[in-house]
Amino acid sequence: MILPTKRVLFLLSMLTYSVCVVSCKEDEAPPVEYDPTLYAFDSGAFPAPDFNGNTPKVAGVQLGRMLFYERALSKDGTQSCADCHLQKDMFSDTRRFSIGVEGLPGKRQAMAVFNVAWHTEGMFWDGRAPLVRDQALKPIQDPLEMNETLPNAVSKLNADQKYKDQFIRAFGDDTITPERIGLAIEQFEFTMISNNSRYDTWQKGEVTLTPEEERGRVLFFRERDPFLNQKGGECFHCHAGFNFTNNEYMNNGLDEEADFSDLGRFMVTHHPEDRARFKVPSLRNIALTPPYMHDGRFSTLEQVIEHYNTGVKNSSTVDGILFHNLEPGGLQLNAQDITDLVAFLKTLTDTTFMTDQRFSSPF
Repeated sequence: MILPTKRVLFLLSMLTYSVCVVSCKEDEAPPVEYDPTLYAFDSGAFPAPDFNGNTPKVAGVQLGRMLFYERALSKDGTQSCADCHLQKDMFSDTRRFSIGVEGLPGKRQAMAVFNVAWHTEGMFWDGRAPLVRDQALKPIQDPLEMNETLPNAVSKLNADQKYKDQFIRAFGDDTITPERIGLAIEQFEFTMISNNSRYDTWQKGEVTLTPEEERGRVLFFRERDPFLNQKGGECFHCHAGFNFTNNEYMNNGLDEEADFSDLGRFMVTHHPEDRARFKVPSLRNIALTPPYMHDGRFSTLEQVIEHYNTGVKNSSTVDGILFHNLEPGGLQLNAQDITDLVAFLKTLTDTTFMTDQRFSSPF
């Protein structure tokens, strides 16, 4: 027979046990499950992009953000995508050539990462990656960049439970593959939209351009007509539309044929007409993404404009508007014209993009 005092102690111990069991169960993390929630994609005044079957989802974007900043994807764990695409520099690299994990420089200037959802004609200066998902995997494997193998990268992620969990949320199971790595980074980069520059607010009628900026805008969008004594920068031929690029590959007259040291698009297509042709970059945020051109040869916007003003060189693949249509004498812009053009180009800077916490490191 249990004495009353002992009975009370027994009941109290059982009650304590029950509370502990219930409490422990309540503290257990819920099972990790697939999350199909679509990302609230807002392109503003830009047209709706084609996601090529990879519509951004909240979990996929978060996974891509993690991978974008993950240094374990490099050979020695010291470098991530973000180390050569810094947010404070509009996700570009202000060094002429990025330095990889082996201390070696790259062959071309790192392109800025924004508005890639509208890059419809391939990625990289030569377009060797058809889609963003393809581009995302190449720096991991490049000996001059992160210098890692994809199998090793997958093994490292498999050893980290937070990644296995996030792949479940993003894709429905914890299978980690190079293809899924590329798709996740692509989803994240799709969300990196820059469309809030001073120029954008001017287009919406919210601000007024200064006289200098307005003169530069007129020059930017106007053709030169020597017969009418009309000055023009001719810039819009290659840098048109909402993203200030025609998405084409062009030879902009940097070198004469004998001086071609980088054959650009030709190395992908093997078409002779593509010799020394490179992707036309967007001019958005251009004031904060030096140096300029595929080889970073120009350090200032003034030098870039002076190239088009007086320095375009002829070759068999140079675009006609950049040479034959401008002879004789080039654009014939004066110092004030160049100053005005630079002032306009600075209105394309989106300062909110460089501080947006959605694109910062999640770690």
